Amino acid sequence: MNITNKRKNIKKILLLCLIVLTLTTGCTKSLVDKNKKAVKNSETGQNLVENILCKPTNKESIKLYKKYKVDIDSLPDCDKFKITSGKYEGIWTTVFVKPLSYIILKIGLATKNYAIAIVIVLLIIRLLTYPVTRKTMKQSQMMQQINPEIQKIQKKYEGRQDEESLSKQSQEMMMVYKKYNINPISGCLVSFIQLPIFIAFYEAVQRFPAIFEDTFLSIQLGTTPIVGFGRSNLYVYIILMLLIAISTFYSFKMSMTSDQMDPSMKHMPIFMSIMIIVTALFMPSALCIYWFFNNLFTIVQNKIVKKTMKKEKNAVKGSKKSYGKA
Repeated sequence: MNITNKRKNIKKILLLCLIVLTLTTGCTKSLVDKNKKAVKNSETGQNLVENILCKPTNKESIKLYKKYKVDIDSLPDCDKFKITSGKYEGIWTTVFVKPLSYIILKIGLATKNYAIAIVIVLLIIRLLTYPVTRKTMKQSQMMQQINPEIQKIQKKYEGRQDEESLSKQSQEMMMVYKKYNINPISGCLVSFIQLPIFIAFYEAVQRFPAIFEDTFLSIQLGTTPIVGFGRSNLYVYIILMLLIAISTFYSFKMSMTSDQMDPSMKHMPIFMSIMIIVTALFMPSALCIYWFFNNLFTIVQNKIVKKTMKKEKNAVKGSKKSYGKA
């Protein structure tokens, strides 16, 4: 089995684990009418969620929940919500969604704004996971540096699909990775960490009325940009989408920049940015804010790692020169 197939299999296993975790436990349930159409709050543009975690305060939302017979009276007030509130809904909700919602709640009450709370929680998570992120980014930078050697091996075995050639190619590539102390599979770690965090943020935003009823710079946190474009303050949603577009493109571009980049990959930042922008149009604005700041933190961390690696490289060169003079 060659390196590419190994990496694909690892990614499939990680993705399968995540799907099993999310689909077999509690998840967001949209509130629908008798025609199975999503029930929307006309004031905020928010598609309401049936299994909310605390009581809404918006009058229109309360009216709609009672109309469709959702028992909101048994729910705690959002400012009194606890991790143990409500019934058990599975590992996902218990371990990820409720604790995250609780932390956002407490910080939101302290800062008087839930968008700011989301950014602060995101920053804390990024700082806690920085050692893993730093290692992955360093590996990515090293992968760019050894790209000419890898391409040379791939060119050597180009068009040869027999088992012996594939085995030799895999062995030679592994020797290069070993030479530079690189684990080609480590790039999956950050994605595996970030994806469940993003999904947990999504559920927290959707299921916690205090968050999706809040506003930030006249942006309704529960409203999607596609709905926001039809409002009088549409310019703030346009600015938000532009910030996501620029930060996403720059983030991808930064991680892939290399003089020896595979020509077929040069358009990947544009393609990925377009895909993210289209997806963001239908996400709650709170998540769009999350995504922009996540890109921002990624860019900053990437710059720090590059600067650190450059200093380490110069230090090694300096020590070699000093040793040579001695």
